Amino acid sequence: MQIREYQKSDLPEMIQIWNEVVDEGSAFPQEELLNEDTGAAFFASQSYCGIAEEDGSIVGLYILHPNNVGRCGHICNASYAVRATCRGRHIGEGLVKDCLENAKRLGFGVLQFNAVVESNVHARHLYERLSFVQLGTIPGGFRMKDGHYENICPYYHTL
Repeated sequence: MQIREYQKSDLPEMIQIWNEVVDEGSAFPQEELLNEDTGAAFFASQSYCGIAEEDGSIVGLYILHPNNVGRCGHICNASYAVRATCRGRHIGEGLVKDCLENAKRLGFGVLQFNAVVESNVHARHLYERLSFVQLGTIPGGFRMKDGHYENICPYYHTL
């Protein structure tokens, strides 16, 4: 697996993978699917987008951007998406590690995740294994696709 910065030619596969996660409705807060135009604008607006590639096919991606502005602008946020058929192969771990390196390179001091769904145990175990610290729990902070609410767990990692 190779992780690299995205190129415009990667957009169709990136949009497909992103939309898989949005449509599942259990990890990303977004509800609207990306199309060619909105996807190009969305990914171009990020501070950095990394993609994981195997045998010429994109298997995962991440976005990295400021979590806030001004006096909190040194804190960044990221989201990760792995193609459904490729999960369980440590692709997410590679994406998170690459993201940490790029966040530091870009001058951020902290990587913060605002809304990790409590039941997303694979992501939570990965973050904890990589020394992220859970800040607490927000009861009912995430509305799942079926309409019920689950707790979210904010995490941070000092860079």
